[in-house]
Amino acid sequence: MAAEKTAITLLWGERTAPKRGPRPTLSVDTIAAAGIEIADADGLGAVTMHQVAKRLGVTKMALYRYVPGKVELVALMIDLALGQPPRLDAATGWRSKLDTWARQMFDRFQAHPWTLEATVGARAIGPNELGWMEAATAALTGTGLAGPEILDTAATLTGHVRMIAQQVAAAPAGAPEQAMSDTIGALLAGREDRFPTLATALAAPTGKDQAFDFGLRCILDGVELLIDRLN
Repeated sequence: MAAEKTAITLLWGERTAPKRGPRPTLSVDTIAAAGIEIADADGLGAVTMHQVAKRLGVTKMALYRYVPGKVELVALMIDLALGQPPRLDAATGWRSKLDTWARQMFDRFQAHPWTLEATVGARAIGPNELGWMEAATAALTGTGLAGPEILDTAATLTGHVRMIAQQVAAAPAGAPEQAMSDTIGALLAGREDRFPTLATALAAPTGKDQAFDFGLRCILDGVELLIDRLN
């Protein structure tokens, strides 16, 4: 809990350099960026204060003048990796805005797969991450949806994006649907009479890895129906 409070202070407070000691050669963002480089290459588990210090060419104690520990470091890494939310002003209508929002969030998760693991459970949340939620809720403002419905829509979209991003990260060559089809197809061979509908569905020609687009379209279709009923 203490580490989370410190992380919130670092994320939301004014980031000033230490007043004592040698002239500062580091910054909170520089340290977080080094952690991101390690996590992108080797996963979140490879991120330690020692490894970050080594990458920056400083002692571990030097880092502690800026970031007290790994909990705070990861919180800073998440917010820096997610970056600022997309500007949706150019998109026309709430649906186009949310489509753009979801695709750009997916791109961030793909660029930094470790963020899927890091953004789970109660934790410190930074201004960039909260800005993404603000962008989604702003897109639905004026549609007639109530506050809870707006928040649920954003949560549903986030869940879909996360699920597909996790599958892509875990699948060979980033093709989760093909990997699943190959696995199920091998299990069904010679057992088609036991699982006839599954065998038929699997045999039907489909587009390559269309789960993201299909799911996003279905979610937005459902939200559109709800908005139409309210108006």
